[in-house]
Amino acid sequence: MAIQPKTHDFSILGRIGFDREPVGVKFEYFKPKTIHRLEKPMAMCEMVREAQERDAPFYMDKDNENCMGKGAMGMMDDDPSWAAAGLIGERMGIFSDAGANMRCMQHYTTFGKGAVRYVVFARLSVLDFEPDLLIFTGPMEQCEVVLRAMSYSTGAMYESRATSVFQCSWLYSYPQLTGKVNYLVMGTGHGTTAREAYEPGSILVSVPLPWLSTILENLARMGGTPHAWAVGREAWLEEEEGVYRRLIEDSDAEKRERSDRK
Repeated sequence: MAIQPKTHDFSILGRIGFDREPVGVKFEYFKPKTIHRLEKPMAMCEMVREAQERDAPFYMDKDNENCMGKGAMGMMDDDPSWAAAGLIGERMGIFSDAGANMRCMQHYTTFGKGAVRYVVFARLSVLDFEPDLLIFTGPMEQCEVVLRAMSYSTGAMYESRATSVFQCSWLYSYPQLTGKVNYLVMGTGHGTTAREAYEPGSILVSVPLPWLSTILENLARMGGTPHAWAVGREAWLEEEEGVYRRLIEDSDAEKRERSDRK
């Protein structure tokens, strides 16, 4: 892990029309030498929003993360046994009992202890390094284009993996360690909702580096709003019927040709 100069061309994203800039995230073992440390405590789930408000990148470490994000990053020196026992979720009323919390914990994806010591954040307009993740935020009508671009040339399935707690794992460590695009619906997570980190119903899409080239290339090829959505229901139903009719006609014509050759 080392900060490398930006190599991808992200200019297409400026033409898509996101209300809030995407944010690049980089996981580091060594302290970044040219980037300033975040000067205040906050949860990792809030740091994407924080980066969108800043004119320069910043990095976080375990001492200025004040929730369980440092657990997802593998930054905790000693995992408290009462957390492993499921007592946090039980006492906060998130789960019916500690056992339910413990079962939920089996789903998490986290970095190995000590593997990540610093995490760098930068919004797109000040991003000068190649990110490990690019995170998009906003209403579904804006963020769905990222998922559509993922599937456009690959046929890949949209997939959202999340739990009611510890959504920092699904936003950061899960996409990085699996190489899978993941999206979260805000308002479904306990901590992100309680902290009012994002508008309920908005979407966070986390894109890992292996997917960036495909998504950027497809965004340039496929355009913005699908034609069917742009023309309206009645116009599209008429066009759709025409597409099916022509397919049937072409299929029937080919059948006749095969029959004639016999």
